Amino acid sequence: MAFHSTVRRERYRELWPQLDALTGQESDLIANLANAAAAIRQAFGFFWVGFYLVREQELVLGPFQGPVACTRIAHGRGVCGTAWAENRAICVEDVDQFPGHIACSSESRSEVVVPICVDGSVVAILDIDSDRLSDFDAVDVEELQHFATMASGWFATIKPNQEVPPDAMNRMPC
Repeated sequence: MAFHSTVRRERYRELWPQLDALTGQESDLIANLANAAAAIRQAFGFFWVGFYLVREQELVLGPFQGPVACTRIAHGRGVCGTAWAENRAICVEDVDQFPGHIACSSESRSEVVVPICVDGSVVAILDIDSDRLSDFDAVDVEELQHFATMASGWFATIKPNQEVPPDAMNRMPC
């Protein structure tokens, strides 16, 4: 992946068409999520980029790039579980100040979390951590919500022989 801009919004705008080209002909959900995590991390050098998939009443670790991570997160717990429960993106300037933050790594300093929805239901959470304080802002939230819309198409096209979240009928509404 090649990038010309150092301005974050412009870098996102360069990333999206490249990611679309990379995933556009691929029907496998896990392959697309894995490449998306790698592409986002490569584009910005974030500490950790990954997905948590809704499974029953918890989030289960999916494809990611970065150090080892928490495997399961309860509904309403930590930043990811709160974003799922409240059906909204959350941008945290200092994770140590977020009530109930789950510290998967002591190196994580700030975080942005965006739900991915299909037909009004949360199917996954995009979670990005930085090792710098206040590394995310409204631009990140806006652009990552754009990405979440793109990624929702990957979940919407899951074929019957592919893995489908076991709680597909019990997803939280967006």
